[in-house]
Amino acid sequence: MRIISLSLTLPIISRLTILLIAALCCTALLAQEHFNPLGAQPSRFTAELQAQLRESLPFDDRRDFEESTRGFIAEPDSRQILAASGRVVWDMTRYDFLLNGEQYDSIHPSLQRQATLNMNFGLYEVVPDFIYQVRGFDLANMTLVMGDTGWILFDVLLTGETASAALALANEQLGERPVRAVVYSHSHVDHFGGVRGVISEEEVLAGDVQVIGPIGFMEEAISENVYAGNAMSRRASLQYGRGVPSNPFGQVDSAIGKGLAAGTTGLIAPSLVIADDFEEHVIDGVTMVFQNTPGTEAPAEMNAWFPEQKVFWAAENITATIHNIYTLRGALIRDALAWSKQINEALYRYGMEAQVMVSSHNWPRWGNDRIQQVMRTQRDAYANLNNQVLNLANSGVTINEIHNEYKVPQSLQQQWSVRQYHGSEFHNSRAVLNRYLGYWDGNPVTLAPLSPSDSAPLYVEMMGGPENILERSQSLHDTGEYRLAMEILNKLLYAEPSNVAAKNLLAAVFEQLGYQYESASMRNVFLASAQELRNGAPPVGAPRGTSPSMARAMTTSQWWDAVATRVDSAAADGTNYTINFITPDTGQTFVVEMSSGTLSNIEGYLTADADATITMNRSDLDFVIMGQETLASQLQAGAGNVTGNQAVLLQLASVLVEFSPGFEVMPGTLQP
Repeated sequence: MRIISLSLTLPIISRLTILLIAALCCTALLAQEHFNPLGAQPSRFTAELQAQLRESLPFDDRRDFEESTRGFIAEPDSRQILAASGRVVWDMTRYDFLLNGEQYDSIHPSLQRQATLNMNFGLYEVVPDFIYQVRGFDLANMTLVMGDTGWILFDVLLTGETASAALALANEQLGERPVRAVVYSHSHVDHFGGVRGVISEEEVLAGDVQVIGPIGFMEEAISENVYAGNAMSRRASLQYGRGVPSNPFGQVDSAIGKGLAAGTTGLIAPSLVIADDFEEHVIDGVTMVFQNTPGTEAPAEMNAWFPEQKVFWAAENITATIHNIYTLRGALIRDALAWSKQINEALYRYGMEAQVMVSSHNWPRWGNDRIQQVMRTQRDAYANLNNQVLNLANSGVTINEIHNEYKVPQSLQQQWSVRQYHGSEFHNSRAVLNRYLGYWDGNPVTLAPLSPSDSAPLYVEMMGGPENILERSQSLHDTGEYRLAMEILNKLLYAEPSNVAAKNLLAAVFEQLGYQYESASMRNVFLASAQELRNGAPPVGAPRGTSPSMARAMTTSQWWDAVATRVDSAAADGTNYTINFITPDTGQTFVVEMSSGTLSNIEGYLTADADATITMNRSDLDFVIMGQETLASQLQAGAGNVTGNQAVLLQLASVLVEFSPGFEVMPGTLQP
């Protein structure tokens, strides 16, 4: 049966692996031409603030510098990693300005320190003849454990190109060893995406290689960024400065590493799932105990303990920074209290005797006193955030005030291991309050407010018009009152999105604020937004296809759920129908129902009242999920069939919207 004009396709995984991953990427390898190289110089107010910080922070504590370079073995001949085509997927040379010893007033001194520490590049010995790390090849580290007969790899980076290069360097320096196991510490793609650069699926199916992951890994690896993938990708381009080049006035770091590589990603499902809170396994002769830590840095994550060597693997639960409770790209809010409790559990179960602590980012720690100090400060930082935000909330402080009221205790501010490089007290405090009380502050005015573009004209009118606002904003800018200037310029820009003077002045304000923030995430948001105000948002390429392994990881029900997010409810309302969907090669059945302008699906059922029935092997649906084909093209090619009233398929296609990956975030930033 011939199907016409049916463009029911959803390249949603490509947004996960390309726009989201590349947007998560803060390296912006191809974005140099969009940057104004002159930029704004730091104002005297910014310079004075940086000078004060250099005096008030404990820069004489050099332990991190000693630990970050300890055990260095070698680096490769080139500091660039290339794809097979010759395209650069990773380039450490872009950050060389951080190695010249200059102090930049355009970078928060603490952030510059972290950015310099993250310049590690090469192979490092952590525990002689047992644990090694390759650092600086991607955002994450690859950790290599020597088993009896081969390597056990903990976290295999984002891309196959960087993972392959990391393993090649280790084999070159330490002797060729086969990979016997891969451990995914958690469900974020920078920790599993490079798996196909070090092993093959055939090796796993043959039982030659184990792939180990925490319970819930496959569900979370796919679902976290799929349903809001387009919006998340656009926001991530701001958080990670995707369009901002690396120089003293631009993107300098990502807190837990320099950035994410721009290569190809893949996924191989775990062959061993760690389901219990604590599980002991012997992998290639190495005894390890896994600690599941759900609801911490990722919904599915686990630590590991090597009892014979007294080594604690902290995954991404303990790094060299305070992490995000709320990540600015957008994700479910994390649980600061649960995070603190999981660190405390690890501290008392393993930390009291650990001699080495290794993480999937930054650098290891050695010596029990040092390990306990870092674990306690991280535990205390997350617990204090949770408890003091609730203390303030119970005293009447609202979500619109909390970021100005919550203060990190002075004792923690003097600890480098809990500085605010990735998360910040600003967005993390709002996240905690939102987790418990939601976004409403209790004031009826904010319960159903006008949209900014609707309310802004009244503000501009009451303030005496744009000239008054520009004049006052300029005086605020000139006296270093950047947040006040931002407040009123934002109103003007929503009222007059094409006001060039307002855009340029707000961009200048954003630059100074970006220079002042310690959080790499906040710095990148402000600098990227300044660039967009001046030059327009950089063009975002169309989503590209992805590997079959990533498509196979998405369940059919998840795909239908993602399709449902594309339904224009107003257009679909009033047209109700039911579709049976059958995938014979997996033995699965689904009922897909359009009702009340809403698309839903349920697995394990068929209905005799279906308006149409689609039968298609899941292996053929994979090409639709990847965006390489549509349901129409697959059915027309004979990859499946449809019976019943095929007009309902046309009805479904007619109400699906295509998301633009480059939508406007601030008014007046779209390219003309």
